[in-house]
Amino acid sequence: MTQQEFETAAKELRQLMYDVGLRYFHSQEDAEDVAQESMLRLWKYCEKVDVSMNVKALAVKVAKNCCISMKRKKTFNPATDSKENGIDSPIPSSDYDRLEAEEYDRLLEEMMQKILSPRERELFELRRLEGLSNEEIEARTGVKKTTIQSMVSKARTKLFFELKKRMYQ
Repeated sequence: MTQQEFETAAKELRQLMYDVGLRYFHSQEDAEDVAQESMLRLWKYCEKVDVSMNVKALAVKVAKNCCISMKRKKTFNPATDSKENGIDSPIPSSDYDRLEAEEYDRLLEEMMQKILSPRERELFELRRLEGLSNEEIEARTGVKKTTIQSMVSKARTKLFFELKKRMYQ
């Protein structure tokens, strides 16, 4: 994607990323932060992005990753939280966050491949990972909203029990 192509698509992509942030945090301020950080990340790699790719889907994915990173930074900082509990953390928070995120993503992907049907996986990814509403998923897939709700709930339950099983093995 050239710089000019990026600049042409930027307004639409920024709004898309803002919407993802708003759905995730329910805060306009945080949604602005998500949009700004996501645009910076996307800009950094714009020359490597192939225009034949679904750039909107990529933008949503980048925004979701920014939301997750921001949420982790807000909820737990091992460098400060562990010291408050009398434990010195040997891993700086940014390295810790990166490792934790990579491990979580790997585990989730593995579990989704193993236990979800292809349709459950598709709907779960659209709802939870891309942040689409049930109406948007219905428009994209043709699956009724009630079915989407049911299948995403079933997928979430399967993943929860698989995670619980792995934790207690």
